[in-house]
Amino acid sequence: MTHDRTMVIQGNASASATNILVSEANTAESVTDIGVPAPFAHPAEVDFARLLDFYRIPWIYEPVSFALTWEDEQVTEMFTPDFYLPDQDLYVELTTMKQSLVTKKNRKVRLLRELYPQINVKLLYRRDYQQLLAQYGYGALEITELHQEQIERILVSPGELQERVITLGAHISADYANHALLVVGVLKGVTYFLADLTRAITRPLAIDYLAVTGYSATGGGERTPGAVRILKDLDHPVEGQHILLVEDVVNTGLTLAYLRKHLEAKRPASLRVVTLLDKADRRLVNTPLDYIGFPCPNEFVIGYGLDYREQYRNLPFLCVLKPAVYTGLTSPAITADTIVEQ
Repeated sequence: MTHDRTMVIQGNASASATNILVSEANTAESVTDIGVPAPFAHPAEVDFARLLDFYRIPWIYEPVSFALTWEDEQVTEMFTPDFYLPDQDLYVELTTMKQSLVTKKNRKVRLLRELYPQINVKLLYRRDYQQLLAQYGYGALEITELHQEQIERILVSPGELQERVITLGAHISADYANHALLVVGVLKGVTYFLADLTRAITRPLAIDYLAVTGYSATGGGERTPGAVRILKDLDHPVEGQHILLVEDVVNTGLTLAYLRKHLEAKRPASLRVVTLLDKADRRLVNTPLDYIGFPCPNEFVIGYGLDYREQYRNLPFLCVLKPAVYTGLTSPAITADTIVEQ
């Protein structure tokens, strides 16, 4: 791997305004001499990058270098952290348990902190990975029985959820600038989305809930698709109100079409729909959606209110389950009686 480095040096080690950063443009072959995919220099870096990608954590590889020692105003030693994580404003230097490496890297990290106290840098062991993931909202995996090998992929990260909900709240607030709202949530997958969304809306509002079922019980205790029924109706009067119906996932559109008809019969002043996820590929009924959080593939998604057998609603992200989990081929820890298909 070759590096084209352009140094910008202001002052020296004793100067108060010292900020010596070196930008790097990596020009490398697809695979390095040691068999590691470019631009990485070590297999541990490849593994860490894959981990970050899996959890949808933004990263930059070796973005800058820092001057550590000088002689006659010439830089004699540089330190280039392995990764920069912009969401945490954190530079990461990976290390192993090999003491000779740890000693050298500890010295460089300690010197970097002394020279550049404004820089947030961490020497990271593999054992620290879970702690880092927890800072991005993935610590909830520790309090569930869901393991990484059961996850096909992370669909939406905690940060992406937060950013999108704030944006939706701003759009809805602007559209209802002169009105109060009656926000109606469809239980119970909508719980976390509705809570965050209503806090992002800056208009006066009231909250109510509907509960519906689209399944029928069979003699064997199984649940099969059936006619949509209202299990719980609204507590608030609807006539003349501006209703915002909040869904977690819109699939075929059959349930949503039924709910629209049910609510429109109550003569609201207006009715709009916001959904966290839109599985447009499964649509059977063309019913309008006014606000969409994210398009969703036709896969089994859990987290942020969505469940598998009433589990994993409290995950602060959205992920796709591997089919083996809900077909009963893995995970003996999951023991509920039925699967409620999304």
